[in-house]
Amino acid sequence: MTSGMVIRPMAPHEVTLAMDWAAAEGWNPGLNDAPCFHAADAGGFLVGLLHDQPVATISVVRYGKAHGFLGLYIVRPDHRGRGLGLELWNAGLDRLHGCAVGLDGVVAQQDNYRRSGFAMAWRNARYQGTGGQAAPGDPGLVPLSSLPFEQVAAYDQPLFGAPRPSFLQAWIAQPGCTALGMVDNGELKGYGVLRPCRQGFKIGPLFADNESVAERLFVALQARVPEGDAVYLDVPGPNPGATALARRHGMTPVFETARMYTGTATPLPLPRIFGITTFELG
Repeated sequence: MTSGMVIRPMAPHEVTLAMDWAAAEGWNPGLNDAPCFHAADAGGFLVGLLHDQPVATISVVRYGKAHGFLGLYIVRPDHRGRGLGLELWNAGLDRLHGCAVGLDGVVAQQDNYRRSGFAMAWRNARYQGTGGQAAPGDPGLVPLSSLPFEQVAAYDQPLFGAPRPSFLQAWIAQPGCTALGMVDNGELKGYGVLRPCRQGFKIGPLFADNESVAERLFVALQARVPEGDAVYLDVPGPNPGATALARRHGMTPVFETARMYTGTATPLPLPRIFGITTFELG
């Protein structure tokens, strides 16, 4: 017996609905995440509808031919427990057939993800602090927009594990964000993006060749946050330097996820990942 749910790709404006549902779950999405997310893969956002009303969402974004990332898996609270989520989940995984698929799963769902063939890779922690600290001038820091995009994309790809040029172009140019790079003799040594969220600001990604570069980028980005406003950094647990950076700046853990994969994922250079771009899209 089928549920009668209709599953189809979201229109661009419908991705905003998924953001609203994510906010209601306490995930605190960015103010301009929806158009950036849709730019990553226009067909990668599915909605389930009953009687023309949305009841479930999932993102199943492809990066290149071999990599996918799953997120925004939400069933409207008044329709939970009816198997609708599993129906949409299966449709989403069908779209990513043949890909190594990653996700950042909340604690309550991790056992369900294991049953679907996802294996734990590492734990992430969201750290929260406050903005308003002063930052010294740093001649190595430049606006990311001043660099050739090809240089930024080439730096990003091995740290993310797959090419994502369409997403990256939108992400670093979104309204209200600050995107900075650290350059030494013309070579990019790291970059970070600060964006406004429903509550406060998030730094992500924060990619750097070493802890010193990450520190300089973090200080500059944190200084762009208004005094007293919250700032968040999503830290991969296997990078102790990232955890130390967050704690050094008075940040405390407030949320946890697990990076999980099905299939053979590209190994990531975790010592250079100080902040994950986003739990929803990797």
